[in-house]
Amino acid sequence: MIRHPAFACDPWQVCEKTLSLDVLAQTESIFALSNGHIGLRGNLDEGEPHALPGTYLNSVYELRPLPYAEAGYGYPESGQTVVNVTNGKLIRLLVDDEPFDVRYGTLHEHERVLDMRAGTLTRRVRWCSPAGGHVRITSTRLVSFTHRAVAAIKYEVEPVDRPLRVVVQSELVANETVPRIDADPRAGALIPTPLVLEENIPAAEGAAVMVHRTRVSGLRVAAAMRHEVDGPQGTRIEADGEGDVSRVTVATRLLAGQRLRLIKYIGYGWSAVRSRPALHDQVVAALAAAKLTGWDGLCAEQREFLDEFWAGADVELEDDEEVQQAVRFGLFHLLQAGARVEQRPIPGKGLTGSGYDGHAFWDTEGFVLPVLTYTYPRAAADALAWRLSILPKARARAAQLGLEGAAFPWRTINGEECSGYWPAGTAAFHVNADIADAVIRYVDATEDVGFERDVGLPLLVATARLWCSLGFFGPDGRFRIDGVTGPDEYSAIRDNNVFTNLMARRNLLAAAAAAERYPADAERLGVAPEEIAGWRKAAGAMYIPYDERLGVHPQHEGFTQHEVWDFASTRPEQYPLMLHFPYFELYRKQVVKQADLVLAMHLCSDCFTPEQKARNFAYYEALTVRDSSLSACTQAVLAAEVGFLELAYAYLGEAALMDLRDLQNNTRDGVHMASLAGAWLALVAGFGGMRADNGVIRFAPRLPALLRRLAFRLRYRGRLLAVEVTPERTVYRLLDGPPLTMVHYDEEITLSDEATRPTPEVRPPDIEIRQPPGREPLPRVPFRGCAARPGRSPAAGGRPGPAAGPGDRKGPEAGGRAGDPETA
Repeated sequence: MIRHPAFACDPWQVCEKTLSLDVLAQTESIFALSNGHIGLRGNLDEGEPHALPGTYLNSVYELRPLPYAEAGYGYPESGQTVVNVTNGKLIRLLVDDEPFDVRYGTLHEHERVLDMRAGTLTRRVRWCSPAGGHVRITSTRLVSFTHRAVAAIKYEVEPVDRPLRVVVQSELVANETVPRIDADPRAGALIPTPLVLEENIPAAEGAAVMVHRTRVSGLRVAAAMRHEVDGPQGTRIEADGEGDVSRVTVATRLLAGQRLRLIKYIGYGWSAVRSRPALHDQVVAALAAAKLTGWDGLCAEQREFLDEFWAGADVELEDDEEVQQAVRFGLFHLLQAGARVEQRPIPGKGLTGSGYDGHAFWDTEGFVLPVLTYTYPRAAADALAWRLSILPKARARAAQLGLEGAAFPWRTINGEECSGYWPAGTAAFHVNADIADAVIRYVDATEDVGFERDVGLPLLVATARLWCSLGFFGPDGRFRIDGVTGPDEYSAIRDNNVFTNLMARRNLLAAAAAAERYPADAERLGVAPEEIAGWRKAAGAMYIPYDERLGVHPQHEGFTQHEVWDFASTRPEQYPLMLHFPYFELYRKQVVKQADLVLAMHLCSDCFTPEQKARNFAYYEALTVRDSSLSACTQAVLAAEVGFLELAYAYLGEAALMDLRDLQNNTRDGVHMASLAGAWLALVAGFGGMRADNGVIRFAPRLPALLRRLAFRLRYRGRLLAVEVTPERTVYRLLDGPPLTMVHYDEEITLSDEATRPTPEVRPPDIEIRQPPGREPLPRVPFRGCAARPGRSPAAGGRPGPAAGPGDRKGPEAGGRAGDPETA
């Protein structure tokens, strides 16, 4: 039986009351701490037992070959895999010569608390060794938002009832043994001993420093630690190091009532070009700054940083404590993934695990950046600046494919394509339009002229050139984009995918407008008036297929003529389909892995009439199996817009609880950043009805019958807005910034302080909605006190019964992994 983690319901914390080793892998991801530069999985302080040890630095990777049975021109030659770098989390404990290990002795108490306002992970333990040594242990861990290169741990030990000899060993360890994983393609590749030692200097009075480089990619990584020790008189401190281990040992004798406290500062740095001495000095300097600030100072700065974030990002949900906790958990992890990326990517798993090899996908621009743009816009700008930094590689890839402009990679760490399966990789050209869409959204939300000129314009121009090269004018004069793959990876290499064509049209028009706003900069990019006219001509003639017979938009040209998948004969254990059927079968049937045409109706909302949205939504509900964590949130947004509020509420639960309930059985590999973002999207864009473009922000609020109140905050054009929705009324408040013109349904409001408007009753259209048999979301029932849910599916609010198959295969320490085909 697959086990799922259980957490006490708390609006601002994720609390595990007891330790369950069979879900250790999942909780390592849930309790991961990061700032976008450093990522620490929530491994136990003593390092063992563990499921997947993980310490990550954004964009530190190793190269590995991509073998092909039959190679082809343009196939990527090597892949990139995130590296587990030097582990500085380790603090081992011996009590009267007995090592503290939760598998031995008696574990009387064990609690872990992720505090989303403090930005800390706290662990409280009461343990009795096999020899009777009884101790209390408290550790608090943080990865600093204000010191980019610093993490810190406070570790305290005290005897419970009699004097004890206590030894604490604080370590830096590289090349940890990583357990083998199964053949699930969505997990990370195993690279044993990826680091080559260049330097190991043990601590004397100062810092212990270790410097390594990766074997093939040649990246240099430095890690350092220094300590503050507070213990009784006679406490001894020693330091040693050899090979891939550096150690500081603290030994003391504690009487009842005495305590040993160790504060550990950890510094990290990496570079592809800087020398060993330069990196050594960098991490030593980072530790000096951390020690100057001190533990209390780091905690105070962490709280201040998060107070500012929550002031502009918080979401409140009355009547559903489980989703309330989950949406804040999602926002917290999004902030952790993006706060200090600083021209680095936001991977699909953030820095919480090695899933998808640590790659970044279109998920970032399609789901994560829309949330960060309105809550923490700096991170969105930094992530898009990374796209600009890899633009030369994207241009080279386009040239290799015989195209103009830039072809950004489907999955990557360093900017080079890593997908060896081109139908669901290179052919998914929509990633380029997704990047353009993120640029357009960010500029609209921030009015950042410097960003639009220096970052946005080059990205828009390069991607617009790609579409004009990739597409062509057919005999009927319509502009066609043939042979591409849209967001739904169960339909590959198709002509005129509606999502792709609509997003490409937006890309072309935005590039033309930006080039005309900045003519001198456009001229430096080689843009001539004739090229701008060509972009507008292609956009104006863009072919958007429509099935007149059915009255719906086909997902791509000819889609509605395919045979419908035999859902009735598909057994529950055969989901996700991609792991049990050949792609050939999927590609030629009407079956949808994840929202595609439905996503187009969200992102290109003004391209569809309300009647078309209702009919399209109903048609694709019957075909969508949600074999991807990206799907539920989009279905929630459109279900709410069309008027199926209870269905939207069910999909909200699935998106929000993807990781806290491990609905797809692969949270062990890292949390799902896009689905975490999807909880916010379902609430704010779905039930809040928020849309924004061309300098106008609009709301069309509506609530399902079981929710009494939704409130959220967001940032738009230098303003801080608060929106509060109840079944009777909606209140808009301008908390900061000059007056703002906004729209409530069709009414324009000039908001200078506060405005109240009625919340209209929304009735669903008279149209039947059904899902494929067995793929219906469970009806969402508001729940208070979510730590114990006797008799309920762990997928509460989500799909019935998580997908089986590979998920039934368990690792030695934890529950299995069915995996989420989120992106590949």
